[in-house]
Amino acid sequence: AELNLPSSLGVATNKLVAKIANNVGKAAAQKGDYPNAITLVPPGQEAAFLAPLPCEELWGVGPKTAERLRSLGLMTIGDIARWPEQDLSARFGKHGVDLALHAQGKDTRPVETMRESKSISQETTFDRDIRDGDELRRVIRGQAESVAAELRRKRLTASTVKLKLRWSDFTTFTRQTTFAQPTADAEQITAAALRLLGQSWGGELIRLVGVGVSGLGKGAQQLSLWEAPAERAEREKEERLYRALQFLRQRFGDDAIKRGPSE
Repeated sequence: AELNLPSSLGVATNKLVAKIANNVGKAAAQKGDYPNAITLVPPGQEAAFLAPLPCEELWGVGPKTAERLRSLGLMTIGDIARWPEQDLSARFGKHGVDLALHAQGKDTRPVETMRESKSISQETTFDRDIRDGDELRRVIRGQAESVAAELRRKRLTASTVKLKLRWSDFTTFTRQTTFAQPTADAEQITAAALRLLGQSWGGELIRLVGVGVSGLGKGAQQLSLWEAPAERAEREKEERLYRALQFLRQRFGDDAIKRGPSE
């Protein structure tokens, strides 16, 4: 309300009724206006709320199913709720059982509050088209660092790096590369993204650039059996550096400290 942003929300005891309540709230908004409604269905009132609504409001009721329901005289969700479940099952199979339960406002599906990430990415849209290579590389380094920090925060590694470029004509180009071993190392991700830039960009005007990683997996990076003591010491030093960077960014913001370009 403070920002005057349009919003619509359905609140109920399960996902099915909440989604339908949200749809009802949107439809009730004045035509030509953005949806701005909160529709609450109190516990125990699910079936009564659904009863007068057209059968098409139920999940899984498309045009063909709606036509079959209407041929039986079932115009509203309440009509479906009053129809014998055995008859619905005989006519529609398992879908008929779902129809009977949903028409009564019953939905046992759990609400997923967390969903595992399949990719992590950062994108920057410039306020003007650019072809400054130094600027592009600076932005890509920052994006790669942010992506690596997010990997480490979630204790993940990535096997693939993707570079996304959008030209001045809004054509979008992507190219990706895969590591021999999954990593969360910012230097490796940065180097891979910059190599992709060198392979993909020939000086064209750029409107957007993005760096992303995918092929995410849990756990620490796989270490080489033949890692030399000096390499191990360098890796552990980098680990301490990244932990310090992550602490500073969490406390003071992402722009609190950044790596400078290597000579």
